[in-house]
Amino acid sequence: MNKTPAHAQQERPSPADFRFTIAREQNRGAIVGIKTGRKLGRAGTIRTPHGDIQTPAFIPVGTKATVKGLLPQTVRELGGQAVLANAYHLFLQPGSEILDAAGGLSSFMNWHGPTFTDSGGFQVMSLGVGNKKTLSMEAARHDAAEVIAKKKERLAQVDEDGVTFKSFLNGDTHRFTPEVSMRVQHEIGADIIFAFDELTTLMNTRSYQEESVARTARWARRCLDAHAQLTADRPHRPYQALFGVVQGAQYEDLRRGAAAELAAMIGDKHPEQQFDGFGLGGAIEKQKLGEIVGWITDELPANKPRHLLGISEPDDLFLGVAAGADTFDCVAPSRQARGGTMYSRNGRINAKNLIHKTRFEPLESGCDCFTCDNYDAAYLHHLFKAKEMLASTLATIHNERFIVRLVDEIRASIIADDFDELARETLHRYYGAEYTVNVLNKLGL
Repeated sequence: MNKTPAHAQQERPSPADFRFTIAREQNRGAIVGIKTGRKLGRAGTIRTPHGDIQTPAFIPVGTKATVKGLLPQTVRELGGQAVLANAYHLFLQPGSEILDAAGGLSSFMNWHGPTFTDSGGFQVMSLGVGNKKTLSMEAARHDAAEVIAKKKERLAQVDEDGVTFKSFLNGDTHRFTPEVSMRVQHEIGADIIFAFDELTTLMNTRSYQEESVARTARWARRCLDAHAQLTADRPHRPYQALFGVVQGAQYEDLRRGAAAELAAMIGDKHPEQQFDGFGLGGAIEKQKLGEIVGWITDELPANKPRHLLGISEPDDLFLGVAAGADTFDCVAPSRQARGGTMYSRNGRINAKNLIHKTRFEPLESGCDCFTCDNYDAAYLHHLFKAKEMLASTLATIHNERFIVRLVDEIRASIIADDFDELARETLHRYYGAEYTVNVLNKLGL
């Protein structure tokens, strides 16, 4: 007698499989929403089919289904609650169908925990606009030619239906539409996925930002319908939470309008499908980060999580949390580690500097990471100078642990109601008195 397939015995995947609950609203140092009149910062829990995420949380980036240089077990040991992989890169190599056949991202990379994938929109545009597409948080540092290189071959072309782009690996032509992005992300199988959006920079004109926000909204609705259909067609897979991405650059009316529209949006063909959470995307001017994030979260429902894309600097993390962001990701901790830049409570340290050649003590005294517990600064200096692979691994462990631990401390400070004390102490040590006063003012402290 034939046995019933295991997946046939499971209940159909449902949005109810994904939940967010708020444990504590932030009191001191929270940014207050103008529309709601409520303090926006909070601590909570995101529940996914592969486990819970205690928020606020920093999510280490494993672009190609690996956090560079680290075993999945190491990521877990340094405190990582989830990892974020990139749909664009996995689509190109090894192919999303390979991950699907392997049972999804978690199984493929042997990571037994929650996973995210971004939509691929960032890389499709950032790697394909021309010479380069700068997403600096300080627009004044760059000119238009640096952001969109008109005389260079454009590797990506945006139209109403989607984006045609050339692979940065071999030049092959591909096309991403909202429907393709949803299919790719369903095949990759992350717990949290993002709607396909158009990326803009601070250098784009106001009129283009308006066009782009409207186009992203149209794409978002198509993502809802595609997501609902794929969920119904793939009952053997756990439910994947779909986050809509809010764009609008530095313009308050565009950010608020985009957020409000996504918050109320339902699918055309599947009106039962709404967004399960939201990504706060695009270029955000650093000097106004807390303010801009606050505009967005002020318009979003409190009972759904918000992910601030591409943020990891300590001051930005404090401001982002205070403005209502729940999770964060960024490649900077691992990327900078591979170059020898390591974080400490007293600011950044370059492990390659000569001063460390004979420092037979941990790079950062008091750090609880594996690297500082087991190796001294002199050894790290040697590894970098000798160009040994282990240098990148040990430095990445330290940097990822530093940022993960910092956001965990921010969460604990919200629960204990001493966010203000943590912000003052941490920022003063990291940046010094003058800069810290500026950040504290933005936090209302």
